[in-house]
Amino acid sequence: MASLDLDTIVWEPGEIAVLRPLEDVERELMGFVSSHSDWVVEGCYGELAEKVLPWCNRLIFLDPGPEVCLAHNRARPWEPHKYASREAQDAMLANLLDWTAGYYERDDSWSQAAHRRLYDNFPGPKELRT
Repeated sequence: MASLDLDTIVWEPGEIAVLRPLEDVERELMGFVSSHSDWVVEGCYGELAEKVLPWCNRLIFLDPGPEVCLAHNRARPWEPHKYASREAQDAMLANLLDWTAGYYERDDSWSQAAHRRLYDNFPGPKELRT
């Protein structure tokens, strides 16, 4: 089964928090989905998740709650595909924690509310993991 971490197509390679043009991201996403019969797409980007729902045969919503999410942020291993060094990644931790803490409060496409709407409206097999 092929998997796609959406961070790898959303952000400019070698940059921190610089978004790629949306048309480039969508082209790569649709190319991934159309070139694999079995796939998993992972990430918080609700607008991108919505794009692939017509090709999705099962939806899993991971929603463990704010404390678990924050603990996972603090314990995450170095992500060399995103950061040049562990130190560079750790320098962004406070921003990540702030952003994650707001997940349950905001209502943008990267929020729990938006993800919940996608989940609730998905007509196929689905699973909520808390």
